[in-house]
Amino acid sequence: MASNTAASDVKRKNKHKAAGRRRKNASAKKSTLSAVELFAALGAPGQPAPKAK
Repeated sequence: MASNTAASDVKRKNKHKAAGRRRKNASAKKSTLSAVELFAALGAPGQPAPKAK
């Protein structure tokens, strides 16, 4: 049977690994803007572009 220290070390390692995986998964959900979001500031197609502020 493993010692309490060894078990704690394994749990700590697993928690760090899971935290990194959660961080990567969260960042990968929305990495790039959609075409609609990217060109939203340019206005509707066929219409003049909005005036710059």
